[in-house]
Amino acid sequence: MKDWMKRKGVEPGFRLYFIHSLSYMALGLFASLIIGLIIQTAGETMEGAGIEAAWLTGTGAAVIALTGPAIGAATAYSLQAPRLVLFASLAAGAVGYEAGGPAGSFLAAIIAVEAGKLISGETKLDIILTPLAVIMTGAVTAAAAGPPLQAFVTSVGRFVMWSAEQQPLLLGILIAITMGLALTAPISSAAIAVILGLEGVAAGAATAGCCAQMVGFAVSSYRENKGAGLAALGIGTSMLQIANVVKNPRILIPPTAAGAVTGALAAAVFAMENNPEGAGMGTSGFVGQIMTFRTMGFSLDVWTAVLLLHFIVPALLSFLLSEWMRKKEWIRFGDMKIEQS
Repeated sequence: MKDWMKRKGVEPGFRLYFIHSLSYMALGLFASLIIGLIIQTAGETMEGAGIEAAWLTGTGAAVIALTGPAIGAATAYSLQAPRLVLFASLAAGAVGYEAGGPAGSFLAAIIAVEAGKLISGETKLDIILTPLAVIMTGAVTAAAAGPPLQAFVTSVGRFVMWSAEQQPLLLGILIAITMGLALTAPISSAAIAVILGLEGVAAGAATAGCCAQMVGFAVSSYRENKGAGLAALGIGTSMLQIANVVKNPRILIPPTAAGAVTGALAAAVFAMENNPEGAGMGTSGFVGQIMTFRTMGFSLDVWTAVLLLHFIVPALLSFLLSEWMRKKEWIRFGDMKIEQS
């Protein structure tokens, strides 16, 4: 049985599903829910300024509606699914999303895709049996596990948000550090935020922590990576530093310390808020900032807080701390060099 499963490419494992596939799920979220919200926000902003943009808000809503299928397809791609399994995974992701939100869609897609891989190519009725197996496995998984899974992750998210409101200083620090590290590690902070449904000051602190990782690494590694690295890390992803973190974990200290400060300020002083789609994105494509404006509006106070907490403070703190660590030779030239080709 084990050899047969290996031959079919089915090798279950925590790292495969909850690190590798979860990161691809985040890409599916980005290509549907998050992009759809950006388009919708642009349309609503234009309409607020008296510009006709109903088609833009409509396009955004249509893209958002395809979140489940996008999660299914992204998950199937991460598991190297055969063609029919990949195509049918869109339906599995859709029914999973309907029953259990993003978490339900992800779980239904994983189980459905692995089941589909086992049956794929095994019969002469492959074109019928394979998609049928994928869709029905996804539907059964969604019906059985979707609602309780959604209830569980929602409860966890609500507890985190409630805790942040009760102890904004402490929880602001913890949330910012945790989500920031998740962003840099091969784990998806964006998927975690959406699955937990982080909102309010908890989401604001998470955004600050993620921004600190990206901006912090971009600025503190400027010596090695110059302008290209500044852009890649600052508006791309700090995950580009993960190989360097393994070699010298001390390089995590400047952006993480900066995140602790900005997370505390975001939650306890500025009462920054965000939505689930922006909470784990940081400055990646400026999604964290766009969603902050969508949540809090475009007032001067919000602009000031965003500039300070998402850019200026983490850049300054990370630079000063990293320079001090370089003088102590805890960080050496080349320790934060990223591959840019």
